Amino acid sequence: MVPHSTQRAAAVLVIKPSRGWVSLQLGEVWNYRELLFFLAWRDIKVRYTQTALGAAWALIQPFFTMIVFTVFFGRLAGIDKMTGDTPYPLFAFSALVPWQFFAYALAQSADSVVGSSNLIKKVYFPRLIIPLSSVVAGFVDFLIAFAFLIAMMACYHVYPTLNVLWLPGFLLLALITSLGVGLWLSALNVKYRDVKYTLGFLTQFWMFATPIAYPSDRIKDATLKAIYGVNPMAGVVEGFRWALLGNSEAPGPMIWVSVVAALFIFISGAFYFRRLERSFADVV
Repeated sequence: MVPHSTQRAAAVLVIKPSRGWVSLQLGEVWNYRELLFFLAWRDIKVRYTQTALGAAWALIQPFFTMIVFTVFFGRLAGIDKMTGDTPYPLFAFSALVPWQFFAYALAQSADSVVGSSNLIKKVYFPRLIIPLSSVVAGFVDFLIAFAFLIAMMACYHVYPTLNVLWLPGFLLLALITSLGVGLWLSALNVKYRDVKYTLGFLTQFWMFATPIAYPSDRIKDATLKAIYGVNPMAGVVEGFRWALLGNSEAPGPMIWVSVVAALFIFISGAFYFRRLERSFADVV
């Protein structure tokens, strides 16, 4: 018989906070993918619960923004003469569809960590899931607005060409940009609570810095146009128009500048989020 003294000692797991810059642990995020989709579904249900118009809210803001742009920029400012064969309402709405996805992601992800304070204090899971779920939830609004855009194109007898095959790439670029900025804002909002008060100004400024109401081809200098691509949403908007409407020039070097800028925002935002993550439970 084996004496009882040889029994194994109980294993002890010691959890310590991370120090310095730590890895992103994306594999752990994948392991918690079911929680990611649950939180995204929760955000979708909360958005449409007890609303009179329901999913129509996904169309109201971009639709009325399109009307305002058509009246003031298209007619009064004469920009409708700069859009070629594309009707100005279609020109504006094709840009507002990806923009509203980006703006929704900013609004929801910026306050996502603070809004999930009770969950953060009680349960362990990769905190990256919180802002990521807020961005994923925006896909529902995007799909509704995109379906309306396709209907508008049919009404104006505008049909996509083979350029539409590039559309998933531009959507991925919008997703990376949205998540990158959302990671920065959500982490900063935990540390500085006045971040959410600047969000409206930031979104408005970013919108007018993006070629939504006006075409970017008014910039004739190729170097300046490439620099303009430092704003990743400029590449997204121009890419959407080129892929769907097909009558404008390919984004060219500007899109590659936008890709690099989006990747930089995403990677730096992810590492900054992970660096501050250790203090979330104590601060929120």
